[in-house]
Amino acid sequence: MGTTRSEPATTPRKAGGEPPLTWLRALGPRGRRAFTGAFGGYALDSYDFFALPLSMVAVAAYFGLDSGRTGLLTTVTLVVSAVGGALAGILADRIGRVRALMVTVVTYAVFTVACGFAPNYETLLVFRALQGLGFGGEWAVGAILVAEYASARHRGRTLGGVQSAWAAGWALAVVVYTLVFHLLDPDTAWRVMFWTGALPALLVVYVRRHVEDAPEAARVRRESAGRGSFAGIFRSGLARTTLFAVLLSTGVQGGYYTLATWVPTYLKAERGLTVVGTGGYLAFLISGAFLGYLTGGYLTDRLGRKRNIVLFAVLSAVCTVAYANIPAGADGLVLVLGFPLGFCMSAIFSGFGSFLAELYPTAVRGTGQGFTYNTGRAVGAFFPALVGFLADGWGVGGALVFGAAGYGIAVVALLGLPETRGRELW
Repeated sequence: MGTTRSEPATTPRKAGGEPPLTWLRALGPRGRRAFTGAFGGYALDSYDFFALPLSMVAVAAYFGLDSGRTGLLTTVTLVVSAVGGALAGILADRIGRVRALMVTVVTYAVFTVACGFAPNYETLLVFRALQGLGFGGEWAVGAILVAEYASARHRGRTLGGVQSAWAAGWALAVVVYTLVFHLLDPDTAWRVMFWTGALPALLVVYVRRHVEDAPEAARVRRESAGRGSFAGIFRSGLARTTLFAVLLSTGVQGGYYTLATWVPTYLKAERGLTVVGTGGYLAFLISGAFLGYLTGGYLTDRLGRKRNIVLFAVLSAVCTVAYANIPAGADGLVLVLGFPLGFCMSAIFSGFGSFLAELYPTAVRGTGQGFTYNTGRAVGAFFPALVGFLADGWGVGGALVFGAAGYGIAVVALLGLPETRGRELW
């Protein structure tokens, strides 16, 4: 790794700190190409995921679904993503990070497009589940690829940069959604939204030509015995880490996906916003999310992995409760609170890429990160479904408060995990 981790000697410094984007320059040319591939993969992963939540009202009307069956579409995606994430983690440890990344991107793109051709609810449910196979694996593989290029000093900020791709993909989805649903009738528009999920195929061409595994990590991985093994992440010394990391992922993602799935419906069904109005409010939420990812990445290096998570778990829970209890008619307050809500619920994720990577040795890093993150995602996936069932009686706004409980679970999970700031990966 050597030269890829050093800072340019001639770079001028600002008083009081490092120059902007030092973390990106420190990756070196190969590391920056890896960052581009991982960023693009995660942005398009986000885009394909949000094709459903943004189209949810139209899909529910087209197939005549109640809130419970509508929420199940998201839940099945996230549950199956646990399988996809675990398998992708094993592939990353056995065949390399880049090859596994390409497999995940192709998988989620193909089945997102297939969703647009679904003739009935049952078929859509199956295609959405299969989309989860690729969706579950992309983040873990891309995060590990970049983490192994990054220095311990800058790893939080670097992985926070990768994580910010989620907001970029979300924003792109909102723009396309606004245009498509403005120009087409809802019965056609939701299908077109899914068909645009073919975009990631272009990224695969770039990754195949320009991105490679970090050389030192690839060498260690090849020389390690027992790489890519579920038994390896449950052996003595790692079993406790694995269990508490799953609990941490469950809490954070349960809270997050509750909001990501139901806020568009909440804005349309209970706040009475139009398609364009909903896009405007979501733009405010997403801008907060983007800045949250970058800020959280910085703070996870400054405060440590665990303190950053605790800080934003508490703030996310407070914002969720406040957002769901805005008085009727106070739509300006919905806009104002959207920014801190997006900021806090995203900043908590910024340390995940570095934290989970640092918890496992190179031989099982992919398996550990893929399994813990996506098993937590699968269990947390029941939060949106439960909110869907509760919404019939409580209303979507009232049911959203349930998502705040997930952040309490995350704080408890940290009691069983070590602080890893400054830890080298081999």
